[in-house]
Amino acid sequence: MTINNSKSVINLKLLLRISIIIYLTFLVLSLAAGIIKFPLLGMGKTTWIIVLTLCFLIIMLIPLIMNYQYIFFTDEGDTIIFRYYTTGLFSGNKNSVEIEKRTFSGFTLDKSFMGLIQSVTLYQRMKEGVAKYPPIFISGLKRKDKETILQSLTSYAPRVKGKKRV
Repeated sequence: MTINNSKSVINLKLLLRISIIIYLTFLVLSLAAGIIKFPLLGMGKTTWIIVLTLCFLIIMLIPLIMNYQYIFFTDEGDTIIFRYYTTGLFSGNKNSVEIEKRTFSGFTLDKSFMGLIQSVTLYQRMKEGVAKYPPIFISGLKRKDKETILQSLTSYAPRVKGKKRV
């Protein structure tokens, strides 16, 4: 099975760029050119600037706060593969984790910020012990995709005393 959230990432990047264009256009038309006359819809210039600036900041900061990442996941073949990078206005480093299913040692699901920020930490058995990979933030995935990935990882995690170690 293969999962990726490229459509969500493209939509997010479009939203960010459109927000920048609308915000800058408003500032130019209202402050620099004076084309927009105030009061507009019963609100003065200062109120409009504050409201639009707050909306703009919220739109820009949510992907950073929530750690949205592009994620490609596949468990086809003998390996579990995660490819990911941080999205937002500026993309982060591209990372890849490839673990053979026979050496996969389990994973942990971490939640923070009232469960809105979720990350998966993968573990792999090595000769020297168990290797721990950096967290992969799955907050940007749809609920169904998150559940599918977690079910897949759980199915490959080794069983300990009749239970699956997660």
